[in-house]
Amino acid sequence: VRVPVFVMIRPRGGDFLYSDREVEVMKADIRLAKLHGADGLVFGALTEDGRIDTELCTALLAVCRPLPVTFHRAFDMVHDPLVALETLISLGFERVLTSGCDSSALEGLSLIKRLAEQVMSCVRCVTWGLFPPGGGITERNLQRILEGSTASEFHCSARSARDSGMKFRNPNVAMGASFSAPEYSIKVADVAKVRTLNAIAKNIL
Repeated sequence: VRVPVFVMIRPRGGDFLYSDREVEVMKADIRLAKLHGADGLVFGALTEDGRIDTELCTALLAVCRPLPVTFHRAFDMVHDPLVALETLISLGFERVLTSGCDSSALEGLSLIKRLAEQVMSCVRCVTWGLFPPGGGITERNLQRILEGSTASEFHCSARSARDSGMKFRNPNVAMGASFSAPEYSIKVADVAKVRTLNAIAKNIL
């Protein structure tokens, strides 16, 4: 691809409190991503009381360098986002991906704007300039989010459901939890949505 690729380092779903074994997996994944030409890395780690895990983040940042690093939406699970942001700045992260600690970037818009203002007023943040909102972004709300947050980037999945080609479907069996996605439908990147979102962003930025 011709666009920069930032690789997500996340050994499993769920929370962001990692075991020693999972940390070793993360370090190995970072080394592999760098070996194969990643332009940057994305990860997040928290302590059990909802603070940034400074010890682990420092160790992972050392493995990531010299590549730029983004702290991902683990940020949305922190106890105090304003304190957490100061911690990330001091550790050397270049950006934060967040929904404003709410269910979506639209609901968290006021906090995203406040965080962006905090970064802009920080003399140490000469390398910052990107505070991409993410979470629940669609063609219907992107303009409001970009205008309200003053962000110059955004993050979204831009997916649509694609029906399975299976003709025979056993209605009595599910391959996951009772609240999982339907067995005969998968989410895929939607080119039309990506183009529409890009057009909206270009019109604003």
